[in-house]
Amino acid sequence: MLRLRVADGRDRPRSRHRSGGDPAAQHVPRGLDELHRPGAAQREGERVARERREEVRLGGAVMKRRGRGLASMWYPVGFTVAANPSGAVVKVNEDGTAVVLTGTVETGQGALGVLSQIAAEALGIAPNDIHIVSGDTDTCPMDTGAIASRTTYITGNAIAAAAAMARDTLFEVAAGMLGVKASQLEAKDHKIQVKGFPARNVPIADVALRAHIVNGTPPIGSATWNPPTVPLDPETGQGKPFGTYVYATQIAEVDVDDETGEVEVLRVTASHDCGTAINPMLVEGQIEGGVFMGLGFAVQEEILFDKQGKQINCNLTNYIMPTTLDMPAVECDIVDSYDETGPFGAKAVGEPSLVPTAAAICNAIYDAVGVRIMSLPATAEKVLAGIKAKRAAEQKQIPA
Repeated sequence: MLRLRVADGRDRPRSRHRSGGDPAAQHVPRGLDELHRPGAAQREGERVARERREEVRLGGAVMKRRGRGLASMWYPVGFTVAANPSGAVVKVNEDGTAVVLTGTVETGQGALGVLSQIAAEALGIAPNDIHIVSGDTDTCPMDTGAIASRTTYITGNAIAAAAAMARDTLFEVAAGMLGVKASQLEAKDHKIQVKGFPARNVPIADVALRAHIVNGTPPIGSATWNPPTVPLDPETGQGKPFGTYVYATQIAEVDVDDETGEVEVLRVTASHDCGTAINPMLVEGQIEGGVFMGLGFAVQEEILFDKQGKQINCNLTNYIMPTTLDMPAVECDIVDSYDETGPFGAKAVGEPSLVPTAAAICNAIYDAVGVRIMSLPATAEKVLAGIKAKRAAEQKQIPA
């Protein structure tokens, strides 16, 4: 699409911003509306437009050309139409702490920390007071898996619902202790208090102890959550195949060596709408990790085979991956939004952070030297071959 816009003579940032489309004409009419929220794409596009210039740096006999490229994406969360539920059990202990049972697992993305925050927010206690038991097939409920960027959105919703059920039991007990209706109560800062009258409160630990020992109604909640979807209509192609979507725009700045084709990625600005950022530091870490993976995909990582079809770079000594020394500066911009269907407005950020990076880098290479790389990775050899082909084509156009 970007190639068509350039061929048509359109300004790239502006045409990319316009290409969000008409919400009324989408195949997924409910779910892509948020794509039109003013945010990172517009801000970064305006910045690039202001800075549009070609920078040529001379260092000895080496000439490098600066280029900037932009790529945008939308990404669905969870599975397509197919059921992908998550279950959760939340129990509030006698001392006011809580145990959460979930079938999901921690794979390094910080999911259990975020799920602790969701449970704590629902119960009105601290994340440190949440103990999560995960992946235990003997005690934990069903979870589809830590895949498809679904954990915060789907498992988080299940935990929030289970915690709310346990909290309702606490409210019923606290209502008798405070002489009010359960509907008048809220949980906050380790206390259950009357809405609008925070001085009228009772510690959650006291309420939980009474629920267990005196009332015989342990505060336990269980819930399952599966995103509501609508199969695509075979006639119109319309429906709601996913529960929600996330959006992102990334801008890459590169230097390309005219003589060798070497590409140096200098900076990536990554703007992501992931709903409410429950843990902003983890969101930034996910974005940075995705950008680094995208960098390897764009300019370094490649599986090579010999003439007999045998892989010749099958270990990390010759399969080239980026190291910390190869990493560009990454600026993360978390676009503030709230998804009504997510736990406390949250959606997802894991896999989507990788999606636009390679496209942004390739667009930046094109901006720098006018070479369109159609097969990744954009190695120095491919870029140099493209530069030479471009020069040869330009020479043919010069009148004799």
